Amino acid sequence: MTDTATDAVLYEVQDNVALITLNRPERLNAWNGDLAKGYFNSLDRAEADPEVKVIVVTGAGRGFCAGADMDVLQGIEQGTSDEERETRDATYALGVGKLVIAAVNGACAGLGFVHAVACDMRFAAAGAKFTTAFSRRGLIAEHGSSWTLPRLVGQANAMDLLVSGRVLLAEEALELGLVNKVFPADQLLEQTMAYATDVAANVAPGSIAVIKNQVYNHPGMALADAMAESNQFMKESLKRPDFKEGVSSFLEKRPPEFAPYTGS
Repeated sequence: MTDTATDAVLYEVQDNVALITLNRPERLNAWNGDLAKGYFNSLDRAEADPEVKVIVVTGAGRGFCAGADMDVLQGIEQGTSDEERETRDATYALGVGKLVIAAVNGACAGLGFVHAVACDMRFAAAGAKFTTAFSRRGLIAEHGSSWTLPRLVGQANAMDLLVSGRVLLAEEALELGLVNKVFPADQLLEQTMAYATDVAANVAPGSIAVIKNQVYNHPGMALADAMAESNQFMKESLKRPDFKEGVSSFLEKRPPEFAPYTGS
């Protein structure tokens, strides 16, 4: 199934994976109101679709997202912007109950960087360039990046990337823990979709939703509280049909048939 969420964002589903493509290649997929609306609506659409188990986000052309559209920034600076304000937060993908993987195919800067680090995982093309850029525009760590980035690369490395606004390549990003994997550019989407398809075929959607909850919430809790909640989640999971199906499919050496994620 293939269609468009808006002209600025493409949406398709294959093998239980939703592929969301930022589609302003002539502007390196620079972020504007149309792209924001299309992106968030596509996340909502994928979460609501029981056939979708994993979401992949990438960019059309040479870039992932080069940041906010400069025309929009100039309009804000001059007080002439008529962009409709998007009310959904840049960290929106963290609250989606399905695995969201960014396939960073090229330039990933500013708002593009923010949205990449708000995905659950990041795979990058060799040589892809990353930069926060905010400090070099007279801005601060925007849209939750002061929360997301230190959790990926540590406080000291986050301070470096946020304060300096320097450019780093995918290979250094891998060393820092900013990205999970680096692939040759011509293999990035294929390899990312292969990973996503494997997860979609073999992992319980309900398990993904709970694991996201644990990973993002437990580091801010006391160990005893995190343990208590995990133990409660485990008791609940042992009673669900997914557990029985997971064991049965393993013993019977067949693909599992897990229930779709319903948000409950």
